[in-house]
Amino acid sequence: MKLGYLIIDMQEIHVREHVDKKTLDRACEYINYVSDILRAKDQLIIHIQDIEGMEEATKEHYNIIPEVQVSDSDLKVTKEYSNAFWKTELEQILKDHGVELLIISGFSAEHCVQFTYNGASERGFRPVLLQNGILSAHSDVIISAHRDRNLISYPVIPYLINQ
Repeated sequence: MKLGYLIIDMQEIHVREHVDKKTLDRACEYINYVSDILRAKDQLIIHIQDIEGMEEATKEHYNIIPEVQVSDSDLKVTKEYSNAFWKTELEQILKDHGVELLIISGFSAEHCVQFTYNGASERGFRPVLLQNGILSAHSDVIISAHRDRNLISYPVIPYLINQ
């Protein structure tokens, strides 16, 4: 099965002031672990970067945080809206790579993660949230996301790749 993995808005400007270090480090551990599994099997990894409001003077604040490992083989898609599919090339990239299941992680569960999840579903992809791989400034949002959306835990991913 061909998997796609979206790592959404894990950027300095978005996470540093909104998530405590322990929570951030834990999520990054899961995000990086899944990235390593998928890279080893030539699966698609895309870092989504929100550039809304970016100016030349603040450009470095929009970089992906160093806790998230980025490989040269990973793709990057920039967006200016909460839904990473809206007015971007994301849908075409996923179709071109034959993605069947889309794993979603990142920040913020109640905004960009949820809107992208819904956008994926509307476009015929099968989205799942990475358990322990989504973040929010509000812990109750994570509980709601786990309750209301499809989840995947990291031990299942190698099994799916080999199908």
